[in-house]
Amino acid sequence: MVWNPQKGNQTSAFLADWCDVLLFGGERGGGKSDFQLGYQEDAALRFDGKSRGIMFRKTYGELEELQTRAKEIFTASGATYKTHASAEYPSSNCWYFPNGATIKMRYIESPKDYERYHGHQYSHVSLDEVGEYINPMPLDKMISTMRNVYGVPCSMRLTANPGGVGNSWLRSRFIDIAPSYTPWVDKEDGLTYMHIPSKTDDNQLMLLKDPRYKNRLLAATKGNEELRKAWMLGQWDIVAGAFFSDFTRHKHVIKPFVIPEHWTRIRAYDWGRASPFACLWAAVSDGTVTIVHNDEDLTIPRGALVFYREWYGMKANTPNVGLLMNDPEVAQGIVKRSRGESFTNGCSVADPSIFNVVTGESIAEIFRKNGVTFTKADNSRVAGWAQVHKRLAGNAEGVPMIFFFDTMHHTIRTLPLLQHDDDRIEDLDTDQEDHAADAVRYACMTRPMVTDEVKPKNKRWVDPYV
Repeated sequence: MVWNPQKGNQTSAFLADWCDVLLFGGERGGGKSDFQLGYQEDAALRFDGKSRGIMFRKTYGELEELQTRAKEIFTASGATYKTHASAEYPSSNCWYFPNGATIKMRYIESPKDYERYHGHQYSHVSLDEVGEYINPMPLDKMISTMRNVYGVPCSMRLTANPGGVGNSWLRSRFIDIAPSYTPWVDKEDGLTYMHIPSKTDDNQLMLLKDPRYKNRLLAATKGNEELRKAWMLGQWDIVAGAFFSDFTRHKHVIKPFVIPEHWTRIRAYDWGRASPFACLWAAVSDGTVTIVHNDEDLTIPRGALVFYREWYGMKANTPNVGLLMNDPEVAQGIVKRSRGESFTNGCSVADPSIFNVVTGESIAEIFRKNGVTFTKADNSRVAGWAQVHKRLAGNAEGVPMIFFFDTMHHTIRTLPLLQHDDDRIEDLDTDQEDHAADAVRYACMTRPMVTDEVKPKNKRWVDPYV
């Protein structure tokens, strides 16, 4: 074997060949792509030509750098790369080893791209820079292709840096569920998963040849502390360019307390089927409740919104993938969770799309027949986000005008991860997990917060000739 892992976490990840799905991710420059190539080369040589490997990047153009390094490693092991299919070499863009092992170089950008591989058989699957995917679609789909008629053990390897659009689902699947280096078995699929951090300092081969690499990372992240933490410290709990950079757990997340019965209640619903739905409950403070927050007394300001309950329709451990529930079931679930609470006119609002009639009844009509009545939410996006930001910023004293019980797990999880739209900076990127955020926006628009403006007093006119 030409490639050998470097000491440290790259070796730990390489030797964990018993792990079904492993994420080797963290700091930049940790040798992640090299690890993928070594993983594939080892399989091609170790299993007497009976392994079938495939390596993915999100786009074909992104494969170029990976392919450049593959030429150095695979060619030295006697492999030949074929760009076109033939009778002797039936697959295009594929590495052929002398013992019969193959490694395909491919891209997968959308669910449609997966259809090219449906029904295929692979023993070793590499998804390089998987943090570029907004959801775990490539991982989930390609797991179905992991099988081998010769009994070769099948596995998948992922690599990623924190801070990308896939930060949310990667963190949920690999970071929050168990400590690094700790394998865990999924109760549903029975596969073993694990995360091993990549470390820049472990990549001594690169640092010896390029000792100023870290200096350039410092320069590239100058003025962006969050991006620096992601790239240089491998931290997964931050997201560079966050849309809600003004949201913090310290200020806006509070311990649950008994909501006074006379407080006005608001219910806001964002519809989803393939993606999660989100139903949030909030109450309007009358300024009479004082709680202990961060070891200090805090009076919830009059007019502040307190979000105290959520129902988030997400498939377990699969961010941005919805539950398989029909509309009557969702309506009945909302009724059950509303616990007999009453919502005055205009305080039970929903995504305007549920009022559309394509054929038959609208979703709103089905909900009403099952005990849930919604009115159309104000769907003004820019004005709505402005309302959310105003409440996060707080009143004249700097006290927030919006709070979330710490039981609002998915709302608290997703808000910090959302990022700006590349083309419309005042809006967020709708390809992300924005469902709870939309419900928060709908609720805020039922009680628009007006910022008091200090108007200059009219000066008394003075006759200069008197």
